[in-house]
Amino acid sequence: MNKHSDIKITMIESPESSEKFSDTIPLFMTAVSAGFPSPADDYVETQLDLNELVGGHRRASVFFVRVTGDSMEKMIGSGDILVVDRSLPPVNEKIVVAVINSEFTVKKYRKNSSGIYLIPENPSFPTIKIDEYADFKIWGTVTYVIRKL
Repeated sequence: MNKHSDIKITMIESPESSEKFSDTIPLFMTAVSAGFPSPADDYVETQLDLNELVGGHRRASVFFVRVTGDSMEKMIGSGDILVVDRSLPPVNEKIVVAVINSEFTVKKYRKNSSGIYLIPENPSFPTIKIDEYADFKIWGTVTYVIRKL
């Protein structure tokens, strides 16, 4: 068991630079309301290229990571796939994949004058303060969460 969190990385996969999603997908330019219904525009204005969406020109630095566990339960569920970009630096309050003493974890990143903290979304798990003795690095920044409903 990962001593920093119950979230485990169960798969890391990089799309080969020659592989691409075969087609674009129609994208409605009008947002769909999640509140009260609104009249819908009944046409597609553009096509969505998933290759551009998940990596674009940085494709070599983009990885898909499947996770299990519930320390990030409000944002990331067990079985979700994260799109992680290793070329992006960590930013306060964004989700990162970190390696602490050779163990992967997924947490919200926070750096301030008192140090670096990795913060879970589930209050049952402790905040991790990175001390100077830890073997620590940010592996990548999470850009998307893919979830099957």
